[in-house]
Amino acid sequence: MSQEKSFHMTPDEFRRCGHAVIDWIADYQSRVESFPVLSPAKPGEVRASLPEHPPGQGEPFAALMKDVENLILPGVTHWQSPNFFAYFPCNASGPAILGDLVCSGLGVQGMLWSTSPACTELETHVLDWLVGMLGLPEKFLSSSTGGGVIQDTASSAVLCALLAARERSTNYLSNEKGCDGRIVAYASTQTHSSLQKASMIAGIGGSNLRLIEVDKNFAMRPEALAGQIAADKRAGLTPSLVCATVGTTSSNAMDPIGEIAQVCREHNLWLHVDAAMSGSAMLCPEFRHFQKGVEFADSYNFNPHKWMFTNFDCSCFWVAERRALLQTLSILPEYLKNRATESGSVIDYRDWHIQLGRRFRSLKLWFVIRHYGVEGLQHHIREHVRLAQQFAEWVRSDESFELAAPVPLNLVCFRHKDGDQVNQSIMDGLNRSGDLFLTHTRLGGELTLRVCVGQTHTREQHVEKAWQRIRQEAQRLAVV
Repeated sequence: MSQEKSFHMTPDEFRRCGHAVIDWIADYQSRVESFPVLSPAKPGEVRASLPEHPPGQGEPFAALMKDVENLILPGVTHWQSPNFFAYFPCNASGPAILGDLVCSGLGVQGMLWSTSPACTELETHVLDWLVGMLGLPEKFLSSSTGGGVIQDTASSAVLCALLAARERSTNYLSNEKGCDGRIVAYASTQTHSSLQKASMIAGIGGSNLRLIEVDKNFAMRPEALAGQIAADKRAGLTPSLVCATVGTTSSNAMDPIGEIAQVCREHNLWLHVDAAMSGSAMLCPEFRHFQKGVEFADSYNFNPHKWMFTNFDCSCFWVAERRALLQTLSILPEYLKNRATESGSVIDYRDWHIQLGRRFRSLKLWFVIRHYGVEGLQHHIREHVRLAQQFAEWVRSDESFELAAPVPLNLVCFRHKDGDQVNQSIMDGLNRSGDLFLTHTRLGGELTLRVCVGQTHTREQHVEKAWQRIRQEAQRLAVV
């Protein structure tokens, strides 16, 4: 009898190819500085290099890796380059990559405790670890009334917070009957756009998201928030949620959480604290004053995939009262019923977010925390902050440039004094050069350059080179 043909990789083939991939990744990391940080690819260029039709027969694995090198790499913007200063980082590290590999190898779908107890219980445990590591209130612990869960991004976290706030403010009727157009949410003009999208998805509507004025440091004004809430109540509307930000995307502004929390308590509003980027800094006790008042928050999230060396995606989200979240999101069809769930003694994380299926993401977070330890994580956060503060001092000392916002942590917002066109030209020239990648925002109506120091392997020489190149580009424009 002839042996049945299999198209699968054998264990030996997988081992050999896996070693090749690990070697390729290690080599890539060692040479990442040799590539232009921002991909020079033109629209459609990568796709034009690919075959029009899929292969009829399988190809050797070596051919796949050859095409990664020759076809894919030219179209990659190198987020892991130490010269990446754009947006906020999306950094990775060796232990996180290996943790993700183990996650993929296990192939767990952890929608229920019963579908993999370790997936659920490790996540609960690591999220409890982080409560202490970040100086968060004990009510966020799973042993208290709250608990934590790993979401994909802060966008999903704020959507879950908004849904729970919506239900609480309507006595859990809007899930059943739909929204009536009266529910209102609040954020500052600097809050991330994910809250606007969440308002659309949640049925609240973009026009019912109130954007509150900010002060000279681009932080939300609590008195303006209180005034808007009072006006909405007089108009017969139902205020529901306030989103305060620890480190806004544009300028790293710090909203006054304690004062905002007082307004929320007076009106019984859900307070969500978005610390997507800057939450990692709370690993260091000396930075925790930026989240003073967090003990009054109903929910909180930060992204280890931004600045805690845990590769995308990994966003940690806590609630103070898990009952509100579960009552909002829990649905139990017959095919998911099981004895563990019915016992009430386990966590089923499918009830804690939008999607049903979920990966074993806590593995990479666990690997990172155990590899670096709290001490190692604190060391690198402090070093990035030090480098950003040094960059800010160079800006202050240069008569051609000025700071555009305070520099509390690792983001420097600055501009050339000759106006928007010069700043745009500086940024465009640098990004075209491939030497570094930075992005912009608008503060006070003026185009502002941003340098965020947070990539895993960014060192002092990279920050020094970035400043030198910025000044060189400015001088070149002056000559032209």
